Amino acid sequence: MTSSNNRQLLTAAAAGLGFSLLSALPAGAHGVADASLLSGATHPLLGLDHLLLLIGVGAVGSYAGAPLLLFALGGGLLGAVFGSMGGQLPGAEVIAALAVSVLGLLTLQLQRQRQRASLTIPGTLVAAAVAVHALLHGQEAPGGSIGWWVGALLVSTGVVAASYGLLRRLPLRWAMGLAAGLSLAGAALALAPLA
Repeated sequence: MTSSNNRQLLTAAAAGLGFSLLSALPAGAHGVADASLLSGATHPLLGLDHLLLLIGVGAVGSYAGAPLLLFALGGGLLGAVFGSMGGQLPGAEVIAALAVSVLGLLTLQLQRQRQRASLTIPGTLVAAAVAVHALLHGQEAPGGSIGWWVGALLVSTGVVAASYGLLRRLPLRWAMGLAAGLSLAGAALALAPLA
């Protein structure tokens, strides 16, 4: 591995750790989680919107570059603080689901470009997608459990890192299929409450 690859992996790991801490808070669709280590570890895997968001962030990062994950961290921090202070966003659950679609479509767009572009637009979209999820998480965070946070942190980091690493190695058709699947899944989750 080259020094550049090592720096990218370290940046991705550091940003993924910080981001996953914020993204692992329970979303409004799932209710308030209990404060146990097991609850924290299983929450990112059992909440479909959480899992898809984490995969989507890793997917976008795999094409835009590891520094994009810092945008996710910033969006997560702002959204979590706003939500924990009682901030509201009308239709936040639907917007959060559609944010998964946005990450899928953004991944498809970045795949088509075949060259790294400016991080401004992708970074802003990722930050906004994460901020909406984090707002919901901040509203319902379990009170004072280090165990819950550690469990959620470890599992969330693993999902972001796995999707980031896997999509950098998968054949293009598989990666495009996953991105298209994210786009459709987010739309389906957004429409589910209407059914």
